[in-house]
Amino acid sequence: MRRVLVHICCGPCSIYPLKRVMEGHAEVWGFFHNPNIHPRSEFLKRLEAVKLLSGLMSVKVIYDERYRPSAFIKGVKASLGEDAGKPHPPFGPRCDYCYSSRLEETAKAARAHGFDAFSSSLLYSRYQDHAAIKALGEKLAAKYGVRFIYADFREGWYEGINASREMGLYRQNYCGCIYSRIERMEEKGRRIEEKKRKAGVLHGVQP
Repeated sequence: MRRVLVHICCGPCSIYPLKRVMEGHAEVWGFFHNPNIHPRSEFLKRLEAVKLLSGLMSVKVIYDERYRPSAFIKGVKASLGEDAGKPHPPFGPRCDYCYSSRLEETAKAARAHGFDAFSSSLLYSRYQDHAAIKALGEKLAAKYGVRFIYADFREGWYEGINASREMGLYRQNYCGCIYSRIERMEEKGRRIEEKKRKAGVLHGVQP
């Protein structure tokens, strides 16, 4: 029986990928390694959600429980070089570093623990760059001698959402890093301001 290590970015996003890989009659383990997550309270919520999922799905998980976003931020800045601090489009250099750093640790762990292949729950999300993840996975597979399993788990998007709600898992509302959190808060602020503006116009109040 082949052994597969699946990187787990969070509980809800991992349900469908774990289920799909287990259907292939493989011995499946999870790997929680997400130094990008900020703040600490958010990191702990996602960690506990994965532990709950592990019990509910009877999946063993290797945990990296260290909260260390400073190392992640330094890595992002180093990867961006002179472009650090400048706005970037979705799936830009910042995300590339986030993908590569977590996938590489997964590939390393897979080789160290005798797994035949590795994959990631990032492939479940509609908000991630699948082409970049696939390319990185295949590159790391060649580097570490462990096969990368690519599958478009987005087909199980609603199944995963419904299952996570039934399981009572914590469901986050942003990707995870401090940058995505700031972007989410700014977006929320814009929506609030737009509602206020529309409400003012409807009531005859000019902005």
